[in-house]
Amino acid sequence: MANLDLPKSPNVFHPEKPSAVGSRNSLAQEYRDQQAEVNQLLEEETNKVIHHLTAKLPKDTLERLDIMGGLKEKLYNYFNQNYQNMFNRYMVTSEDEMVKKVRNFIDKEETHVLSRYTPKEISKLLDDVGGADKFNTGEIEKSMVNMYGHLQGHIQRGVNELETHTNSILRQKTDTGAFVRGELAYSIIKCAFKDNLDKPKTVSDVKLSINILDSELISPIFHYQVTMEYLIKDLLSKYIIDTIDKEIEKLKDSRVDQGLEELNDSEVLFSKIGKVEDYTDDEVENAKSKRYKQVSKSIMDKLSQLRAEIDPESFDQLNIRENLKKIIDIENIRNRGFNTAINSITSILDTSRMGYQYIENLKNTREVLIREYEDSDTANLPDERYQIKLKYLDNAQLIEERKAYDVQLKSFETEIQHVWDIVQVIYEDRKPVGKITDFNDLAKKRKNRIKVRIKDKTGEPLYEDIDKVWDEISFVKPAETEVERSNRTYVYEKDKLRKRIILMRNTLKGMYDYQYPVERRVIEDRLHFLEREYFKFDYLINPYHIQPGLILDVDITSIKRKKATLDGMANVLNEFLHGVSKGFQDAAFASFSRRRSTVREDINQSFGAVEEPHQAPDAVPASSSYLDMINSDESASTTAPALEAPKPKGRGRPAGKTGGAKRGRKPGVAKRR
Repeated sequence: MANLDLPKSPNVFHPEKPSAVGSRNSLAQEYRDQQAEVNQLLEEETNKVIHHLTAKLPKDTLERLDIMGGLKEKLYNYFNQNYQNMFNRYMVTSEDEMVKKVRNFIDKEETHVLSRYTPKEISKLLDDVGGADKFNTGEIEKSMVNMYGHLQGHIQRGVNELETHTNSILRQKTDTGAFVRGELAYSIIKCAFKDNLDKPKTVSDVKLSINILDSELISPIFHYQVTMEYLIKDLLSKYIIDTIDKEIEKLKDSRVDQGLEELNDSEVLFSKIGKVEDYTDDEVENAKSKRYKQVSKSIMDKLSQLRAEIDPESFDQLNIRENLKKIIDIENIRNRGFNTAINSITSILDTSRMGYQYIENLKNTREVLIREYEDSDTANLPDERYQIKLKYLDNAQLIEERKAYDVQLKSFETEIQHVWDIVQVIYEDRKPVGKITDFNDLAKKRKNRIKVRIKDKTGEPLYEDIDKVWDEISFVKPAETEVERSNRTYVYEKDKLRKRIILMRNTLKGMYDYQYPVERRVIEDRLHFLEREYFKFDYLINPYHIQPGLILDVDITSIKRKKATLDGMANVLNEFLHGVSKGFQDAAFASFSRRRSTVREDINQSFGAVEEPHQAPDAVPASSSYLDMINSDESASTTAPALEAPKPKGRGRPAGKTGGAKRGRKPGVAKRR
């Protein structure tokens, strides 16, 4: 039994010795056959997945997936590696550590009491009044929460990986749905899969851009340069909106209690708008206006134009301005939103085995760049890599981004048009004199005969005299409205540039065939450069599609048959979005789900009789179901239970005692939940 004693030191590490760190055996489990239990669990889970696939997939697909052979072994091995190594060993370690903590805690308290010369009653009294550190279980509770929290995270990550792998097997490809699933899919701005320029057959590049709006962020983000006055006004605005919401909820509850009709969405909206003037106004210069009810005008004037830093020459710890700034800085309102996002993405990358060698955190500009490898030269990098750019943009920054995007696209149009003109000139110069080379030559040669024989008789103008609207490259672009001018997509312009590059390549091939003179080599080199740069530009996010908020820009390079980085980044993105975004919220839908009418007991629709105080003892109970009614041996005409239907809003007359359905309820008996 000496070998079975609990080790005194918490640093004992052994894979088999009970209660040691990292052991798969535990004294707390009383030497159960753990291997048999794990085998039973793995077999059951594997059979469940195989049965589900067998029931859902068609027969020909099952034959191609090889259900009875390879897939079952893969699932079994996956459960075994992840579940047993992760769950079993972690649980054993946590149990043994908890046993040690409890044992040490008991030993300490017993020794503490027995070593005293005072009676036990006095010792107990002193311990009771000794403070919060006496018999405090807070640390043990925190330890348990942390252990089970980490355990839940590991299990959830394993489930996400299994789901990703299963989807890949069923789809036989990787698409946009593998990254962001469910209710957060709307946040994707752009996701593009394309072949790698250097290794198009084996490697693919993925561009994924996600926009999390200001209203969707769990913790608001502010720029470092924002003024203290702006922060205070933002907090006051949220306080006013929350107060108005509480008043509207009270109003809705009171109407329900009075039996009145509930407010619809429009009435709720107008009620909120009408109450804004009760808390604020536009009198900026009036110190007694409602806008200064919470914070006085003198304090707001002190905070005006006060930013994150104060000039050291004018800094005085006893000034009102400096103390106000210190109070606001202690709350860390300015930095906590962006710091939370950074902590979230880095911790998820660490725990998901997606390490990174390079990180650059530009705090003052609210931007962070994370690369898996420090080297940025793609020629020296492996085929499995990723790069993440996390940036917060406000409306002023987006305006400048859009201006730069306009200029860059106009520059591409100018350069490609210049090459187009050169190719056209060379093409015209290479035409043999007097011979027909293309359709234009034929049209010029037959122009006069068309005019004499056809157009002079019909009175129609010649083709050459008609203004050409279609350039034969792209279809005619419709006129712009205010919507297009404010949100330029540039789809038409980009399509036209791409087609011009293709047409120029075909023209060069038709002119020179297998000859490569200097003119052809120079033009093709220029086209190759412009095409690569244009593809890089087209790969970027159009700032006209972005709204103010957090931008997550991910560039992934992954081997097509391996897809290790793609699968790992899918789990990272889903965890990150759930950690920093509260998702899209439909105000009308949320209001509908909170309506009191959906939880009131008096409008429940059921096929059983309503229980009333004057009901006969032999009446059918309210819990009687419709199935019981139709299975009854008695005649429906004599024992049909009364039906309860919802009553229209307002007061209604009571239903008759026989034959009809009971409607409504007695006035003034609306119940609250």
